[in-house]
Amino acid sequence: MPHASPNGGPIGIFDSGVGGLTVFREIARALPHESLIYLGDSARVPYGTKSPQTVVRYSLEAANHLLARGIKMMVVACNTATSAALPALQEKLQIPVIGVIEPGARAAVKQTRGKIGVIATEGTVKSKAYTRAIHALEPYINVIESAAPLFVSLAEEGWANTHVAREVAEIYLEPLIDSGIDTLVLGCTHYPILRPTIEQVVGDQVAIVDSAETTAECVREIVERDYARRAGQAPAATPGVHTFLVTDAEERFRRIAGEFLEQEIERLELVSL
Repeated sequence: MPHASPNGGPIGIFDSGVGGLTVFREIARALPHESLIYLGDSARVPYGTKSPQTVVRYSLEAANHLLARGIKMMVVACNTATSAALPALQEKLQIPVIGVIEPGARAAVKQTRGKIGVIATEGTVKSKAYTRAIHALEPYINVIESAAPLFVSLAEEGWANTHVAREVAEIYLEPLIDSGIDTLVLGCTHYPILRPTIEQVVGDQVAIVDSAETTAECVREIVERDYARRAGQAPAATPGVHTFLVTDAEERFRRIAGEFLEQEIERLELVSL
């Protein structure tokens, strides 16, 4: 079991696999004194091909496992699970539950001059979750969603900064650039790994919205508000403990997580949900 956090329990971060590690990385940067538990449901990845009902069931099972470990907040670091399961999780859990879509949509609306491109997995694009979230904030913005599924494999194989990634990015992004987007949302948690390549292709006229960064900012605001509410209590000065849980293939996870986070993965457990 993970160490109890002196800051009132760890923050739980949940994804179907390794992509959510980009969200984990940004939360760890924003809140270095918070303990974090990352759960990757690697036995049942990918979620994008599953029905919404199945994704809700898997997400609730993951939430129950993390609740048993005393988490004080849950971050759904998976676009598919956010679009399918966030309302059910928020209804059933007595702690804050944050998804990755709404913070990204909010940041994109702030940045844009009127035309937003979203790249995501096929499941997220089909769900139109980003278009709905953006239009809920500003109905007159033009949103174009486009699937970029190969980016996931490129990130996981460590090929993010190769000429292959560059060519794939050009194929995926040129139709969006040609349509005149001024803002691009990285609507899959794997995609920040390819951000330097994506930036080279879109150029400096297109603002990039990284939903890992925007979600971490949202988490930081909630945590700081909680400390302020508790009569100005400050976070503990000691670094937080980072624990990783997977449901299968722990050595593959260890390798990819080491590359994503640029550190050795020490506290890794195999669990069943």
